[in-house]
Amino acid sequence: MFAGRTSWGMLLALVAALGFSLKAIFIKLAYPYGVDAITLLTLRMLFALPAFLWVGLARRPGQAALDAGDWLRVGALGCLGYYGSSLLDFMGLQYISAGLERLILFTYPTLTILIGVVFQGKPFSRRELVALVLCYAGIGFAFVHDLGLGDARDVLVGGGLVFASSVSYALYLAGSAPMIGKLGALRFSALAMLVSTAATLLHFGLVQPLTVIVQPLPVYGWSLAMALFSTVIPVFALAAAIRQLGAGRSSLYGMIGPMLTIGFGWWLLDEALSLPQLAGAALVVAGVLVVSRK
Repeated sequence: MFAGRTSWGMLLALVAALGFSLKAIFIKLAYPYGVDAITLLTLRMLFALPAFLWVGLARRPGQAALDAGDWLRVGALGCLGYYGSSLLDFMGLQYISAGLERLILFTYPTLTILIGVVFQGKPFSRRELVALVLCYAGIGFAFVHDLGLGDARDVLVGGGLVFASSVSYALYLAGSAPMIGKLGALRFSALAMLVSTAATLLHFGLVQPLTVIVQPLPVYGWSLAMALFSTVIPVFALAAAIRQLGAGRSSLYGMIGPMLTIGFGWWLLDEALSLPQLAGAALVVAGVLVVSRK
């Protein structure tokens, strides 16, 4: 029975890692049709909205009701985690490869630690220092790879935007623990996604005419694929995996994410592979592995 539950949890964690690793690929496949970042993000949120409405607003027996302070915290965290972080990520992918994007974004565990040290007074261990050195050395190798392929300014701008996305997501994670304890990971994530959907729609309405929502058919297809395979399914699969395996073990299976994105980028986007890029990916994964182990 226990072995079966563990195997099921491993499968769910791998499904989540696969889905998250495909997000950058879907974005890059949609951009050649002329869609901009905020419109693509809006389509993704709209397609994912029904699932998160169902989970976020349905109150199960025994679940706590939200007061005004809870809604304020959910609103702030939702804007950081799924609106701000996603928008910066989408914008960054206009400039850099999917492989480099995934490696930079994958630094969020180390950034979460730094936020805890600076703002929450948490201790900083030698192991965490080693993890930081490994991660950022790996990012340096990946930058060398991308700088050799195109405009250095594009790489720096795109890398800066994606790093800001990682910082935004790390702030979301650092502040979400009390709400997850009260609401549960799945319900909290769904509510945060609803808030970010509202913020995305407001942003879209302020900067774009409604006619922009009319896009070529492939844009709708890639947006739907992103909403289903890189948002709804991996969020629910990861939550289920955490219930089966625990957060620590589930996160270890996510280590394959950068390698999957690099592989899919080479296969589907014709992105070049090089030894510095692969070495950088190995260093980033090693750094996150060091910091993730108990």
